[in-house]
Amino acid sequence: MAAPAEKLDATEARIAALDLPQGGWADAARADALARLRAMGLPARRDEYWRFTRPDLLTQVETPAAAVVVSDEAPVFSEIDALRIVFNDGVFDPEASDPLAMDYLKIDRLAEAKTDIHWAKSLYGQLETNGQTPVARPLGTLNTAFATDGILIHVTGKAPRPINLVYNHRIETSEAILHHVIKLDPGADLTVLETGPAAARFNKVMEVDVADTAAFHHVRAQGRDHERHAATHIFARLGTESTFKSFTLTVNGRLTRNDCVIELTGDDAIAHVAGACVGDGDFHHDDTVFITHDAQRCESRQVFKKVLRNGAVGVFQGKILVKAGAQKTDGYQISQSLLLDGDSQFLAKPELEIYADDVICSHGSTSGAIDEEALFYLRSRGLPSDIATDLLTLAFLAEAVEEIEDEGLRGALVEQLEGWLERHRG
Repeated sequence: MAAPAEKLDATEARIAALDLPQGGWADAARADALARLRAMGLPARRDEYWRFTRPDLLTQVETPAAAVVVSDEAPVFSEIDALRIVFNDGVFDPEASDPLAMDYLKIDRLAEAKTDIHWAKSLYGQLETNGQTPVARPLGTLNTAFATDGILIHVTGKAPRPINLVYNHRIETSEAILHHVIKLDPGADLTVLETGPAAARFNKVMEVDVADTAAFHHVRAQGRDHERHAATHIFARLGTESTFKSFTLTVNGRLTRNDCVIELTGDDAIAHVAGACVGDGDFHHDDTVFITHDAQRCESRQVFKKVLRNGAVGVFQGKILVKAGAQKTDGYQISQSLLLDGDSQFLAKPELEIYADDVICSHGSTSGAIDEEALFYLRSRGLPSDIATDLLTLAFLAEAVEEIEDEGLRGALVEQLEGWLERHRG
């Protein structure tokens, strides 16, 4: 079905405001993405998966302003021994970054990888293209066409330490369009960390190809009280006996839309996607997840918890698609919200679509206020109301946070949650 004329007009206006990077092996993928974008159009509120979130804030021609915030807090993951790769408003900063070298890794910049025989040529835009079916994700397509920078990582073994991608916001009206491609060979293992506000408007795609028996771990911290508009996408493909685990913590931010699209194409693969967010006031947070089981004996988990107050809005749209022949599938999905007042909203759309007959799949979604009985119990033990509320909030978020396997990373994000709760008491 052709896109409505008004969508196409808005799309052309957005395209006209951007410069299409040219020169190098990505040209064909960019041209294909541009053609697909023009055919599908940018998202609009009438689109099925955009009913709860205003896409115009992410697609308008003019970049909205977001104040540059200088904080005395140590960066999230600053105590973690990791290879730092820094981007300032979407541009790689070599002076602030560590040397792009590590055992079992080949690391290049998208902006500098021009040779026609580069390994990423066969992957750039491929998983994003696959992720357009059955649901169109045009912001991902726009990214493939117009991304100006990013990191290309080829993992051949077990990386000795994580990679930490740090995004800095220095200019009030900056826009960053970043595209990362990560390829893990059979048996390889890599952990990627992400943190920072990036830009006033941020569009990021990460394509992750996880080969047989390989493992990819991803931990991300967003927000930290910065007012910005962000759309992120993860497109992942999993081989036989491979593992993919991703966790995102969001603490404030103006508008955030996180899409995660995963294909389990090899038997006995595991995919876990989890998130925790806390929002106060003018805050809108949307997690949209689509996991496709296309192999036998695969496991997927979606665990999302949101704490909202003062009119904040949380959205969860999660789907498990089990194709014919994907027997012995184990699919689990839970989304829950804790509403700390009567003004906040949690909008959920959990879905199962199953074409195999020997599966275990479940989904559920709940919203509720804080447990007054538990609150009374803590207060009766001498705790002030605000501290008791914080403890119950952390307990509510614990199931999602526990999805992080590494204890050090888990502790770093719990500290972020505790700091946010302390700053927003009263």
